[in-house]
Amino acid sequence: MTDTLWTDALSAAELPTDDVMGLLVNGRDIAIYTVGSEVYATDNVCTHGQARLCDGFLEGHEIECPLHQGKFDVRTGRPTCDPVTEPVRSYPVKIEGQRVYLQLD
Repeated sequence: MTDTLWTDALSAAELPTDDVMGLLVNGRDIAIYTVGSEVYATDNVCTHGQARLCDGFLEGHEIECPLHQGKFDVRTGRPTCDPVTEPVRSYPVKIEGQRVYLQLD
């Protein structure tokens, strides 16, 4: 049995309120989303247009790509409308104390 590796990504105080932000974590461009009291993470680059998702519009559990208006479910990374057809990678998130951790591998 292998231990799950969690990477310290940011302070919980830095989380946006019902919004998205981009950050680099261990050299990866990650988008962090808050929807109500939940926190989600995906790769930050759209699989269709190569735009940064943190520059898009978050509505509920969907992030809209700023380039071609394709959308992804931030909980799973699955595309929810055209022209996006390929999912974006999502990552498990946990909050312990005042820190936000991501499971990157």
